[in-house]
Amino acid sequence: MKVLLAIDGSAASDDAIEEVRCRPWPAHSTVRILSVIQPYTPPATEIVLAAATIDDIRARQTEEADRHTKAAGERIAAPGLTVETAVHEGDPRSVILDAADDWKADLIVVGSHGRTRLKRLVLGSVAQSVVAHAHCSVEVVRRRTA
Repeated sequence: MKVLLAIDGSAASDDAIEEVRCRPWPAHSTVRILSVIQPYTPPATEIVLAAATIDDIRARQTEEADRHTKAAGERIAAPGLTVETAVHEGDPRSVILDAADDWKADLIVVGSHGRTRLKRLVLGSVAQSVVAHAHCSVEVVRRRTA
């Protein structure tokens, strides 16, 4: 089984990592942990300083995403389970879907931030978009409330 676990370093991602970690996967399953970096576009007032700044920001984002995916891989590691990590740049909605299609994933696992309807309208929802457009099964892990 091929499982694509999309993370972003948030508490919702931690919940998704824990859900994948606790599950008994079939022998020879592979979990690919994916983190997506959104390209940084500076405000117009910073455009003069942007050349060096954009590269620095991108490098820091990549380092942080790489650290998150590797830490998640260490948490999930189990006998008989192959764990891979990947960091891509772009819009998380499309990158997650493209990565799942290219890899022929059987399941995508994403965490949900649990935003209200208004915030989802303004900010969008990666989980909602993945559920609506994926060509494979999708599991959305939601934070349990006390």
